[in-house]
Amino acid sequence: MIFAGGGFLLLLVSGVPIVLALGIAALVAIELTTTVPLSIVAQRVYGGISSFTLMAIPFFVASGLLMEAGGIARRFVNLASALVGWITGSLYLVSIVTGTGLAAISGSGSADTAAISAVMTPEMRKRRYNIDLASAVIAASGSLASIIPPSIVMIVIAITANQSIGAMFLGGIVPGLLVVAGLMGGCWLHARQDEAVQTDREDFSFDKLVKAFVAALPGMIVPIVIIGGIIGGVFTATEAACVALFTTLLVTMGIYREITFKDLPRICLKAISLSATVLIIVATASVFTWFIATQGLPAMLRDWLTGITDSPFVFLLIVNVLLLIVGMFMESISAVLILLPILLPIARSYGIDPVQFGVITALNLSIGLITPPYGICLYVAATVAGRRIEQVSRKVWLPLLCMLVALMLVTFVPAVSLWLPSVLM
Repeated sequence: MIFAGGGFLLLLVSGVPIVLALGIAALVAIELTTTVPLSIVAQRVYGGISSFTLMAIPFFVASGLLMEAGGIARRFVNLASALVGWITGSLYLVSIVTGTGLAAISGSGSADTAAISAVMTPEMRKRRYNIDLASAVIAASGSLASIIPPSIVMIVIAITANQSIGAMFLGGIVPGLLVVAGLMGGCWLHARQDEAVQTDREDFSFDKLVKAFVAALPGMIVPIVIIGGIIGGVFTATEAACVALFTTLLVTMGIYREITFKDLPRICLKAISLSATVLIIVATASVFTWFIATQGLPAMLRDWLTGITDSPFVFLLIVNVLLLIVGMFMESISAVLILLPILLPIARSYGIDPVQFGVITALNLSIGLITPPYGICLYVAATVAGRRIEQVSRKVWLPLLCMLVALMLVTFVPAVSLWLPSVLM
């Protein structure tokens, strides 16, 4: 176990890609510390991705890429502007509302951040918004894709925890909306103190809202199909992903007509590349987590934690700190695959519901997407804005504070994540 953990950290610090670090560390540890034949590695790699449910990932990824290229993102921005453009600090709020809408389609935080940044950053710069704070807010808006369904991270959590994907999706809706409300409230309060933007708002127009809503309505069909179909038991998560892809194709090619058949090979190749990146991490991580489990680490960690405290709240505080630190340095899906199989059995021993624990995990890792030094959404927003990551990091405190408040509510008020699944499932 020391060989596996130490080897993984050493390889990671050395700059080895995480997929190789996981596989090599597990391979060396199995060879040096056990008598298990190395053929188990191939079996675990195959078993890790031999899942019908995991097939949802490439379809959701492709659907998100089509959404970005097909004009849905731009129409969501226009709708958000009509909804909240009359409020002080309007462009901050438009970014957040747009992020919420895109999160309900794509499931990818970095993709949503790029789409929002490309549309919003030039306008924010023109209206004299603090571009570093604007980039931090856009990054936080993109990170909502890890919480709001159909989150790819939530799918992986549900599979790893052996829980219903529908229940996990439902568990993320209220926490996601809490984060949205917190971000909007924090940005509104900040905008009122900023002389440059405190008067930046447009007059509300009902006609403009109706036109924007009608234009965005075809794109809004996608999340309704996904969530409604899964909750209603019409189809599984994988079938929902296929239907979402077909619906997105229909909207972008048949209604908006901003994508042609010539664009599809490029989009398909990108979807294949992104999906393969996720799935190969799942494959190698399954070897690593299998080895750790067979060495008794979960039981050892459980005994250590129960020796410290018998309070589930203290345990959750420890978990939050651990996940926040891990999220600063590690990609979300990798963190889930490594830590959840270890932490979830311990959480069960404290009587914590797996759905609540899954949502807490997703929210912590969503915060990691905007936390220096390796928050991917922060990097994407800074790059699109033409700013250094150090400059944007100085302004990340505002969205970070809002998200931490939401995390505390989800942690200590179980009903926040469990009420909706209990009502609808």
